[in-house]
Amino acid sequence: MRIRPYEETDAEAIVTLFYETVHKVNAQDYTPEQLRVWAPVVPDAAAWHERMAKRHTLVAEEKGKIFAFAELDNSGYLDMFYCHHDAQRQGIGSWLYSKVETAALESGLTRMTTDASITARPFFEHQGFSLVKENRIERGGVKLANFTMEKELA
Repeated sequence: MRIRPYEETDAEAIVTLFYETVHKVNAQDYTPEQLRVWAPVVPDAAAWHERMAKRHTLVAEEKGKIFAFAELDNSGYLDMFYCHHDAQRQGIGSWLYSKVETAALESGLTRMTTDASITARPFFEHQGFSLVKENRIERGGVKLANFTMEKELA
């Protein structure tokens, strides 16, 4: 397993990983209707590439298979952080997070923020994030809960 910078050829695997993670991992905390509006289809890989290429995006991969990815923007907002459903609770996410935080510090950031799902909130708390507020967002007429969280960096 290695963690490396995102490459354009990763986009197709990443959009599939995102879709499957939402529908398999987050299903423990969200209804089928909520999952449907969160990730109705596998996203367009070209559109995601355009965004990921402009941010600090890292992937965890082994033998060409992507197991996790993280996307940090220049303000310190961790927009995407997903780990494959077969790679949960194996330390891959924590390792990836440590690399993201190192990159944030090297970029001169002093704070990171994220909007964590119900499922991801305990992971981010374990990484030292604090709850700022609970959100009720609406997508397609369906309400979903998530949590704005932040971490002051040393």
